[in-house]
Amino acid sequence: MSSLVKRTGVAVLAAVLSVVSANAQSQSVNIVSTAVPFLRISPDARAGGMGDLGIATSADGNAPFWNIAKIPTAKKKTTIALNYTPWLKDLGLNDVYLASAAFAHKLDEQSALSSSLRYFSLGNIQLTDYSGNVLNTVKPSEFSFDAGYTRVLNQKLSIGVALRYINSRLVVGDVGTGVVYKAGNAVAGDISLFYNGINESGDGFTWGVVASNLGSKIGYTNDSRNKDFIPANLGFGAAYTKTLSENNKLTFGVDLNKLLVPAVPAATGNYARDSANLADYRERGVISSYLKSFNDGSGMLNSIQASIGGEYNYNDQFFFRAGYFYEHASRGNRKFFSLGAGFSMDLLSVNLSYLVPSGSGVTRNPLSNTLRFGIIFNLGQPD
Repeated sequence: MSSLVKRTGVAVLAAVLSVVSANAQSQSVNIVSTAVPFLRISPDARAGGMGDLGIATSADGNAPFWNIAKIPTAKKKTTIALNYTPWLKDLGLNDVYLASAAFAHKLDEQSALSSSLRYFSLGNIQLTDYSGNVLNTVKPSEFSFDAGYTRVLNQKLSIGVALRYINSRLVVGDVGTGVVYKAGNAVAGDISLFYNGINESGDGFTWGVVASNLGSKIGYTNDSRNKDFIPANLGFGAAYTKTLSENNKLTFGVDLNKLLVPAVPAATGNYARDSANLADYRERGVISSYLKSFNDGSGMLNSIQASIGGEYNYNDQFFFRAGYFYEHASRGNRKFFSLGAGFSMDLLSVNLSYLVPSGSGVTRNPLSNTLRFGIIFNLGQPD
């Protein structure tokens, strides 16, 4: 990606994701940058209410966003989920949002099909050159579409695979720099496992492992050497459900996520060496980048994001949720609490989540007051 797109597109995306907090300035910050970071935004209200927890929680219509391997455990044969998230409303932005939809259908007791769509609008963005002169105004947007298949391996274990198409339309054409830009395209895949240890009384452990967005780099010009990594990720989740009485259940869970993208080499002050290190980073292959992400010198433990959350279920109709999301200061310093609630009828479920404000002044979390709305249509007879 050229310098102009980095200044306008990727810089805006980084701002939209708000991964840097002012209170991390005193620490060494080495944020891993990728293209299409909208794939890392929690798309649904249920998971959003539990600190972005979703890998091993019970299956619902939003399972295709988190772990398609758990779809065979869903209560209904077919589900359709619709979600909407206004993004960065706390900063006064009214045209930035994430909209998503998911579909899951159990073919039989042993297999299932699924699909999901994410659309991210970045609103209106004004492009400038290095002197600050206005070049153009664009309306960048990105989307992804995937289809998946799940197979039950035994009474407790299932596996899922999905194929995803990604389109990132940041800048198109010549905006006055002499470089012709195009929409970026990439293809990626997911592979996931789910273990269902819930017994007949509704108690037990579940866990899941998901490797997502494993695929090609993405470029915005015809220069094959100038491409960026997409956010490949390795996630592990575990949850425990306890039945308190006939009408009352509690679920607690934790997700751990590791971005499979190495950090950009730290500057040494030697121009020739830094240029060589950066060129080596950009030319690195996709598979080798996954391995390098575990040993890039930036601290492997610091790169792990954690989501901790819980859900109270009353009579399978009323749901109350809370969670906490943690990211190390050197990797962006996102830390926030979230709350959520849901109501479910036989054919319809409605979910809402709220990100609790934190910080003040320049340290205020730009994601404060983020709301997510979701509707799930539950079709077919219960299994």
